[in-house]
Amino acid sequence: QVQLVESGGGSVQPGGSLRLSCAASGRISSFNFVAWYRQAPEKQRESVASITSGGLINYAQSVKGRFTISRDNAQNMVNLQMNSLKPEETAVYYCNMRQNVASYWGQGTQVTVSS
Repeated sequence: QVQLVESGGGSVQPGGSLRLSCAASGRISSFNFVAWYRQAPEKQRESVASITSGGLINYAQSVKGRFTISRDNAQNMVNLQMNSLKPEETAVYYCNMRQNVASYWGQGTQVTVSS
């Protein structure tokens, strides 16, 4: 089975930056769709950013201009650069990859934005 592992989470002050990475047991180039989601305690999981195998990118309106999703085929990883972080963006961030009808999730990495 495909396994995903997120890394790069941590604690930052408002306005700070973090770079998240998602490593897959399979080849990321084989996935049609890769995305980052986030979920705060007792909140619904929400989509943050996504990128298709063709390179089409979509962002949540709230993160446009501040977050950048990218894939690095050489490292077999998908990254999420997060700049100008806000306290309300404190959450567990999850990597999601889809291959046809299959969907895979990582266990998440904690991001805390506070002063």
